[in-house]
Amino acid sequence: MVEYDKDLQSIQEARLVIEAAKKAQKKLAAMSQEQLDVIVEKMAAKASENAAYLAKLACEETGFGNPTDKTLKNKFASDVVWSTIKDLKTVGILKEDTEQQVMEVAVPMGVIAGLIPSTNPTSTTIYKALIAIKAGNGIVISPHPGAKNAILETVKLLRQAASEAGAPNGIIGALTTLTAKGTEELMKHKDTALILATGGEAMVRAAYSSGNPAIGVGPGNGPAFIERTADVKKAVADIIASKIFDNGVICASEQSIVTESVIAQQVVEELKKKQAYFLSEAESNALAEFILRANGTMNPQIVGKTAPIVAKMAGISVPENTTVLVSPQETVASTNPYCKEKLCPILAFYVEENWLDACNRSIELLNVEGQGHTLCIHSQDKEVIKEFALNKPVSRILINTPGALGGIGGTTNLAPALTLGCGAVGGSSTSDNITPFNLINIRKAAYGVKSLESLRAAAQEPTTLPTSSNGLKVDLSDNEVRKLIEAALQKLATT
Repeated sequence: MVEYDKDLQSIQEARLVIEAAKKAQKKLAAMSQEQLDVIVEKMAAKASENAAYLAKLACEETGFGNPTDKTLKNKFASDVVWSTIKDLKTVGILKEDTEQQVMEVAVPMGVIAGLIPSTNPTSTTIYKALIAIKAGNGIVISPHPGAKNAILETVKLLRQAASEAGAPNGIIGALTTLTAKGTEELMKHKDTALILATGGEAMVRAAYSSGNPAIGVGPGNGPAFIERTADVKKAVADIIASKIFDNGVICASEQSIVTESVIAQQVVEELKKKQAYFLSEAESNALAEFILRANGTMNPQIVGKTAPIVAKMAGISVPENTTVLVSPQETVASTNPYCKEKLCPILAFYVEENWLDACNRSIELLNVEGQGHTLCIHSQDKEVIKEFALNKPVSRILINTPGALGGIGGTTNLAPALTLGCGAVGGSSTSDNITPFNLINIRKAAYGVKSLESLRAAAQEPTTLPTSSNGLKVDLSDNEVRKLIEAALQKLATT
C-alpha cells in the first residue's frame, strides 16, 4: 500500500476546504441579517447544549484545566457571546450620515482562517465560528494537534446546527490532516481573507508573516498591583479565583503580584488564608528549573495543572489543598522564569516601597513578556488608577476584578471575546477584544459636496500664520517671504 506524504495531504486538504468555504461564503454573503442571525443563534444553542460534553473531551485529550471551568468557558463562548452580538447589524447599510452625506456599508471579508490553541480549544472554536458567521464570513478551523479531536467534534456540532438553520455546505471547514505545512498553506492561501491567530508566539509570528491580513494574540504576562488603598481581602480573593480558574490557562490571568511594603504583610496573610503556598528560596530555585525548558520556552508539562501537581513534578512537597505557588522575587530578567507567562497556578511576588516603584516594576515585567496584553490594579485611589492607565504598555487595564474573566469580558463590560488584541506595542494589528466588527470591511459611499473650482479658489486665497508671541504676522503670499523659505529649503537639501 502506498503511503502518501502527510504534508502534501495536509496542503491539498487546506486548498480544498478553502475552496469549499469560498463558494459557500458567496451564498452566505447574499443572505439577510435575519437569516444570518437565525444560523448563529442555532449554532450558539447547539454549543451551549453540549458545553459540558465538549469540556470533558477537551480535558481528557489535553490534560489541561478542569471540566467545570471549561464548561463555563464554553457557555461563555456560546451564551454570553451570542447575547452580546445578536443585535449587532453586520449586513447592508450600517449608517447614513445625512449631514455629512456619507453612507457606510458592511462588507464581509470572505474566508477566515481560525487557528485554535490547545489551552482553550472548544470555547475558542465556538467563539470564532460565531463571530465569523455573524459577520457573513466563512471560516476554516486549524486545530492544535494536542486538542484535535475535541476541536473537530466542536466543529461537527456547529456545522450541523448551521446546516439545519440554512447555512450553505462548506461554510465551516476544518483541517483534519494536521501538519505545519498544511496550516502554512491555509494562512498563505490567496483566498484566505484574514487570519485569527490565538496561540503561541511562534504561530502568531507566522500568521503575521504569511502575506495575508492577520489578527494575532501573543502571550500574556499580566502583573496585578495591590495598592495601599485596596480592599486587600477582596483583591487577594479575586487574584486567587482568577489564577486557579481552569488551572490558569487563560492568557489574561495574573502572573505576578506587585504590592507596597506598607500593606505587604497583610497581603501575605490573606494569600495564606486562601491556601497559597510561599516557596522558600531553595524551592523557588527547584521550581524555576522545571518551569522553563533548555530552549527558554515554557515546559508544557506544567500547563493547566493544579498547584500540588506542579509542585510534585518539581520535587516539592506542599499541602493537597494548596491553591497557588507563590515565589518571592526581587529582580526582573528575561532569564527569570517567574517573570514570564506561566499557564498554571504559579505567581511571582514583588514588594515595592510605593506605587511609583510598583508602576515601574509592572512595566519591567511587561517589557520581558506580555506587552500590549493585560494588567490588573486593585485600588480605591482614582489618581493612581489614572496614572496606571496612562503609562502601562497594555491594551486593557482591569480594575478591582479578576484578570482571567475580566479580560475576556466576563466580569467587566469589555466585549466578550476569547481573542484579545495586543495593539501595535504587542505586535498585533488591533488592541480590541475581537468582535464581528473586526471581521467586516466598511465600504463608504460619499456624495460630492464641493466643486473642483471651489477647491482651486480656496487654494489661491492668502494664508496667514497666527500672531506670534511678539505680535508679528507672516503673510505667506509675500514673495519675499517665499524666497526666504525656498532658500532655506535649498540650503537644507545641500547640507
